[in-house]
Amino acid sequence: MKVSYITKLQQVPELAAEERTRLARVTERFAFRSNSYYQSLIDWSDPHDPIRRLVVPHEDELVEWGSLDASGEASYTVMPGLEHKYPDTALLLVNNVCGAFCRFCFRKRLFLKGNQETVRNVDAELDYIRSHPEISNVLLTGGDPLLMSAARLAPILEALSSIEHVRIIRIGSKMTAFNPYRILDDRELVDLFARTVRGGSQLYLMNHFNHPRELTAEAKRALRVLAEVGVMLTNQTPMIRGINDDPEVLRDLFNQLSFLGIPPYYVFQCRPTRGNRSYTLPLEQAYRHFVDAWRGSSGLARRARLVMSHRTGKIEVIGLTKGHIMFRYHRAPNPANDGKIIICRRNPRGYWFDDFACVDSLSDTLVEDCRPDNADAAQNHTA
Repeated sequence: MKVSYITKLQQVPELAAEERTRLARVTERFAFRSNSYYQSLIDWSDPHDPIRRLVVPHEDELVEWGSLDASGEASYTVMPGLEHKYPDTALLLVNNVCGAFCRFCFRKRLFLKGNQETVRNVDAELDYIRSHPEISNVLLTGGDPLLMSAARLAPILEALSSIEHVRIIRIGSKMTAFNPYRILDDRELVDLFARTVRGGSQLYLMNHFNHPRELTAEAKRALRVLAEVGVMLTNQTPMIRGINDDPEVLRDLFNQLSFLGIPPYYVFQCRPTRGNRSYTLPLEQAYRHFVDAWRGSSGLARRARLVMSHRTGKIEVIGLTKGHIMFRYHRAPNPANDGKIIICRRNPRGYWFDDFACVDSLSDTLVEDCRPDNADAAQNHTA
């Protein structure tokens, strides 16, 4: 199927001329990109349609709130296009374009004019990975790697497959939701994945289905094609206001994914990224929605964790009491902090880890130094 890309609001006839004029102010700051397939999923009679909200700009994006690097990725960037935050995992930003641009994207900075964080030639980054035997996992991300041609992806996958200590290759992509025909109509890409798996690499596709309506018949076909050649499939999503912050919607997403054999992986707290204020829920509210979504789901649909990708590590929200909220470091740059539990006072207006005051679990007195310092970012991985 021919899927055409849309980069101008004038290409969206369903928007009134007055609305296109108003939203032009948003696209001057944060780029707009969609495609004909994804636009066809929108119920244009519903102004609150979740698919529309996911991809069509909104004036609230101009509200000054948050930062362009909410998770401190710059602290762990060892060279352009390569992050090394956790000892065993390297993150390679291979491009700065997606099948469409999510309005809540935490890397909106990549779509600003002049951004140089992604790479075109990855030779130096691959040399870094070769020289660091502790790296067993490499995540290709961006942007969306699957917007690249199979010919451009092949040398990267082949090089990673040849590195003995790289045991897992992950590709972070929303293309199965944005444009499943990218898989269905490109046998060369599917064959590349099949060769990678046959060569002994464990290849994971980290899907980004945010709402159950994205799991169309075409998307399910694309997922089956990938599973048949040995690609391991999983899914992660932020919790997004107006899209999946209804427990019934999130439960439906979890269940549908489990029926397809796709484990729900992470549910992310939306990061306090510039322009994201209207897409983000207070953390305690997000946790309650997350727990409510488990009800009526099997254990296989309950494997997701609610986490924050904080500058100090991946922090899981593990519980609420009458007066406290409990966190655990699910991953930390310093392995000594893995599993560390932190208890904080409740704050219904808190959106991010930094909004909560840590306390001593016995005395309930404030603790000033509960957050690990990330001054030794990436564990001196640049050495």
